[in-house]
Amino acid sequence: MTDATTVGVGSGWQDALVPAGRAVLFRLATSSQLERAVRALPGGEQRAWNAASRYVAGSTLGDARATVQRMAGHGVHSSIDQFGEMVQDAATADRVATDYLKLADQLTTLPETTWLSVDSSHLGLDVDPQRCLEHLAAIASALPAGRRIQVGAEDYDRTDRVLDCVLAVAGRGLADRLGATVQANFRRSSWDLDQLVSAGVHVRYPEGMSEPREIELVFAPEQEGGYHVYAPDLPGLHTQGDTLEEAIEHGQEALELYVEGLREEGRPFETGVLRRKFPLPA
Repeated sequence: MTDATTVGVGSGWQDALVPAGRAVLFRLATSSQLERAVRALPGGEQRAWNAASRYVAGSTLGDARATVQRMAGHGVHSSIDQFGEMVQDAATADRVATDYLKLADQLTTLPETTWLSVDSSHLGLDVDPQRCLEHLAAIASALPAGRRIQVGAEDYDRTDRVLDCVLAVAGRGLADRLGATVQANFRRSSWDLDQLVSAGVHVRYPEGMSEPREIELVFAPEQEGGYHVYAPDLPGLHTQGDTLEEAIEHGQEALELYVEGLREEGRPFETGVLRRKFPLPA
């Protein structure tokens, strides 16, 4: 494979927005009200399409078909996905699943280097994980032999649910029709990768969102001498030292043991701690 491209099927201008404030921009990009406003502007639709056309195939399945045929002629493998994610109602998830079943049926007429891509939240992961699982299993079952549907990684807080969904579908004998995305910068990724590979799932391993690479340690002087060492973001991490140098050494050792324990248990490294600054009372 020389390269890969994602070919979107949906409103062609939606992907013009750059991910920054992702949830807000996504809602704007999928807003029918905003779409109507853009179309109402003189030249608005064409300008929006000019901005988006470098990222998407078009607004119809016919556009996508033409693009993947052209990419195949250049030796490039392609995936087709219908734009969308973060679905909040079951009816929409059901409609998306039906659209993907139609796409799966169309793959027999497309180059063998073409597959499907989907985000689990587009199939209703946030609404009903079991329903999402059934949708994914139905799509995978409908694929022609030798094709797969690549499941996106999405946000870090969905990682466990996405992984559980993919592994459950793979367990139904559909592993060879599934692909999963593992975020390369997560500490948990090596364990996720092992599980997916063991299940026979194709793995895409790009660079992606990263976890914190630094943790703050606090060295608090004790009244009786020495230092109490703790990490505000890691409950349960405490140690001490008679001198600052010893406290630093013990703090580093405690942090290594803490992270090692998480890895042995297969737990993600996430603090869940929120920080806010407030003015001192007058």
